[in-house]
Amino acid sequence: MIKLDIISDPICPWCYIGKTALDKALLERPKHPFTIEWHPFQLNPDMPREGMDRRAYLEGKFGGKKGAVEAYAPVVERAEAEGLHINFEGITRTPNTMDAHRLIHWAGVEDRQMPVAMSLFRAYFEEGRDIGDREVLGDIADSAGMDAAVVQKLLASDADIEDITQRDTAFRQMGVTGVPCFIVAGKHAVPGCQPTGMWIKVIDEITAQLEADGEV
Repeated sequence: MIKLDIISDPICPWCYIGKTALDKALLERPKHPFTIEWHPFQLNPDMPREGMDRRAYLEGKFGGKKGAVEAYAPVVERAEAEGLHINFEGITRTPNTMDAHRLIHWAGVEDRQMPVAMSLFRAYFEEGRDIGDREVLGDIADSAGMDAAVVQKLLASDADIEDITQRDTAFRQMGVTGVPCFIVAGKHAVPGCQPTGMWIKVIDEITAQLEADGEV
């Protein structure tokens, strides 16, 4: 198998769209060689722990709603092309994503990263839920088959905060400046929200090479 590392933040709309496009390729190539692991990158590392009001966030980043609408227009267009409905109007808070990243990390220990990561995207972008809220995170964990009580105890502690911070910092030092960023086989970086066709081409090329090497 070939490792595909996904560097992402669950409040990044391009990450949600990019993963959806990748998923379509994986469905078209069910014998794909990828084993997937998610990794942390905080778009707003200085966000207050409790998050902040969405309107205040947009004012600070885009100068208000008009600027935000203009900035997010390409996101909405691409999302709709992928069959996603991103409800920006329903998002009332912009969260600090440290706890969400911790949950994704713990989900990896139980081989549940994929459903947890995708549930976080849906909760934030489609349902308008605050994924910085630990009750919400516990509910997402429970829906993915994790022990919500254990997750709540971990969230109430400082477990893995330092690890998440160090991994985030390491990716920045490697040159990652935005997400999503996909790393194929530990050496080939594929930045940005790539179309399904590109991923199908990558899968076919890797599969052909593995067959030529007698590894398939």
